[in-house]
Amino acid sequence: MPEVNFDGLVGPTHSYAGLSYGNKASSNNQGAVSYPRAAALQGLAKMEAVAALGLVQGVLPPHERPHLPTLRARGYSGSDAEVLAKVAREDPVLLARVSSASAMWTANAATVLPSADTRDGRLHFITANLREMFHRAIEPAVTARVLAAVFPDRARVAVHEALPAAKSNDLSADFGDEGAANHTRFTTSATNGGEVNGVHFFVYGAAADSARVPAKFPARQTRAASQRVAQLAALDPERCVYAQQNADAIDAGVFHNDVIAVGNGSMLFCHELAFEHRQETHAALRRAIGGDALCIAEVTRDEVTLEEAVQSYLFNSQLLTTPDGSMTLLCPSECAENPRVRAAIDRVVADAGNPLSRALFMDVRESMRNGGGPACLRLRVPMTAQELASMNRAALVDAPKLALLRAWVQRRYRETLRAEEHADPALLRESRDALDELTTILELGSVYDFQRTTDSQASLGAH
Repeated sequence: MPEVNFDGLVGPTHSYAGLSYGNKASSNNQGAVSYPRAAALQGLAKMEAVAALGLVQGVLPPHERPHLPTLRARGYSGSDAEVLAKVAREDPVLLARVSSASAMWTANAATVLPSADTRDGRLHFITANLREMFHRAIEPAVTARVLAAVFPDRARVAVHEALPAAKSNDLSADFGDEGAANHTRFTTSATNGGEVNGVHFFVYGAAADSARVPAKFPARQTRAASQRVAQLAALDPERCVYAQQNADAIDAGVFHNDVIAVGNGSMLFCHELAFEHRQETHAALRRAIGGDALCIAEVTRDEVTLEEAVQSYLFNSQLLTTPDGSMTLLCPSECAENPRVRAAIDRVVADAGNPLSRALFMDVRESMRNGGGPACLRLRVPMTAQELASMNRAALVDAPKLALLRAWVQRRYRETLRAEEHADPALLRESRDALDELTTILELGSVYDFQRTTDSQASLGAH
């Protein structure tokens, strides 16, 4: 069977706080009014579109936001309402950080290493530490709980905690890890399922021997982290390729590899400025995959500039194998609106030398305005039929589940949200009530901090 896509649901506190340094869309829309309900419905529409292609589609829940445990750990005390008021008054940027709905971008949740490639024959999830950005570094603990609840069969699945997040001056021992946004798995055919052996492509921004590093924006992924991820699942070193992301691309706003390249099965779709050592990287991939199996469809800088690639998120599209063995590129609607980007897509689709047969365009503007496209919103999980049967199937979506989730969003989400509303105790209460109901719908159990203690509920209820 092909891989399963697990999309993150946009959270009730979805907003444009401009928190992600190096993410131009996030910065450009800072402070604008957001539309949480529309954002969540757009995400559900994308899930429906992928399921309609004949693929298995799953869903992962939002995180609790604002995250009061983070504020209390930083010394704020009192009832939840008092803490929110105090932080809003003293440190509104901190309040924005603990209110971020960024966990919806599940491409950063973990790196997924399927059982066909691991030494112990289990499917491995290595939770990403996301240490570069404060608002994302608070995600890993809950992410690991959610993954463990969705994939509870420990005989078949291993869920790892995040790598140590402390920075080191020695890049050979520095574990900045951004998850699957910097990892791609290739196979010798169009399929990328859990039953077939694959080659793992790890892309990093910095390493101890890097001749060039970004001058403007941070290199979030280190080679040491990628190597440690591969070691945890005991991947065959001969089937792992490591490549450095182009430093100029990072400085142009390509903060993750999945903003400049996407791969699936036997195809790599990328910009010519994706990698620091372009020819060497292509050659290493071809050697690892074997023969002429790998098809590289490259877009030149003359066709699409780095700036256009970042604005349109062309390469943050989903490259999907459909049941007939062909591939579909699921693009953000912004790609259709840029004539040069659309022309590049049409050229690649028309090329008989690759398995891509069509492009579909989806409206995920609320996510795009915050710096994440279709590929950011999903975690790819290559699975076997046995692993699929053993997972928590309440986390998979079909027409009735999608209808149930849409109704839940319509009831539980605010239509608009302004930054100052993050201090509203009613928003926290609404969000917790919504997530409490969602964990029942998805049969997750108690994965949130507020569900694991009655203290916060009691203090909020007093106001």
